Amino acid sequence: MASAEIIAVGTELLLGQIVNSNAAFISQELAADGIYVYHHTVVGDNPERLKEVIKIAENRSDILIFTGGLGPTEDDITKQILAKHLKKDLVTDQFHMNKITEYFTSRSRTMTENNKLQAVIIEGSTVLNNDYGFAAGMFLKENNHTYILLPGPPSEMKPMFTRYANPLIVNENGGKTILESKILRFFGIGESQLAADLNDLIVTQVNPTIATYAGDNEVVVRVTATAKTKEEAAKLVNETEQEILRRDGTFLYGYGEVSLPELVTAMLLERKITISAAESFTAGLFQAEIARFPGISKIFKGGMVTYSAETKQSILEVSSQVIKEKGVVSSECASEMADNVRRLCNTDIGISFTGVAGPDSLEGHPAGTIWIGLSVKNHQTEAYQFVYGRDRNHNRRRAVKQGFQLIKQFLDANA
Repeated sequence: MASAEIIAVGTELLLGQIVNSNAAFISQELAADGIYVYHHTVVGDNPERLKEVIKIAENRSDILIFTGGLGPTEDDITKQILAKHLKKDLVTDQFHMNKITEYFTSRSRTMTENNKLQAVIIEGSTVLNNDYGFAAGMFLKENNHTYILLPGPPSEMKPMFTRYANPLIVNENGGKTILESKILRFFGIGESQLAADLNDLIVTQVNPTIATYAGDNEVVVRVTATAKTKEEAAKLVNETEQEILRRDGTFLYGYGEVSLPELVTAMLLERKITISAAESFTAGLFQAEIARFPGISKIFKGGMVTYSAETKQSILEVSSQVIKEKGVVSSECASEMADNVRRLCNTDIGISFTGVAGPDSLEGHPAGTIWIGLSVKNHQTEAYQFVYGRDRNHNRRRAVKQGFQLIKQFLDANA
């Protein structure tokens, strides 16, 4: 299977003035072709460094795709350096030259000599038409490598790649190989533990491949397979997925790009289950998260942020006896907070968050001690304790996600 490397040329990319979105687009397109991109490289407008990058890429990749450096200015050096490296001449593509000339003539403007550079190509290249600009693209095979040169502006690069470059890539690589990929999302298990549980699968992987990624308080597993048909590739992915779920399926919450809060909110909306929240150390993070999603007013009636013991009593009506005898960091306080916010807001579910964000301890409890209360109409109220060991804001974010997970577990159990 061919491997590809994307080389973005432009000092502005290294300075952070422009985000390299081209590489992400091309990688996604090639993945659909069954071609793996193993390297993304960014190099400035420096001839010597570009020469070095080309040599390195040739030693490890079959297909070299360049973006940028095809324009009319002195720092546009991509085709000049590659032509010199391949010992090829530069010639003019008449189609693009006519296009440039007609543009200036139709506007009664004088065309400067440097504009003609955009119509210059490497000798022997298949020209890739630029439907939205002037710089010609190129497709060239030489010394067992494929070189593809594309303009830098995404508005020009994307249509050129899709319409002209990609069909040539597929044809040169013996037709399209189907690549099927599936994303599994886990919460409640660390990346190191999940990777250890799947270690034998990862070590011996060939096709499909398994990759784990640490997300924001969660772990993502990507399973990817290649085959001649979509059905065959999907079968390989599904077989591996079932083995992963056999080992750690209890931590799976969803698939694809849907986040845990988004998934839970959709479940609540679908079932028309109303919810309210009472927050202490999370200070409204749960409510801010759930309010991000459209249509949320249909089920989210509101909530309260009661950060101090006083406001827990005066606004949320938590009993002074609970606070005095059990403290605010307790199952009893979490339960009353959840019950009371559900009652006061007249909702089906009430959820509460109380605990010690950190860095200091509270009521003798170390930082990271968390209680989440879940009150559901016609069900026994439950309070769940968690102990986290990270910094203050990590503890707050993780508690919010844990709250969504508890709601999901209830909804799954009572579907």
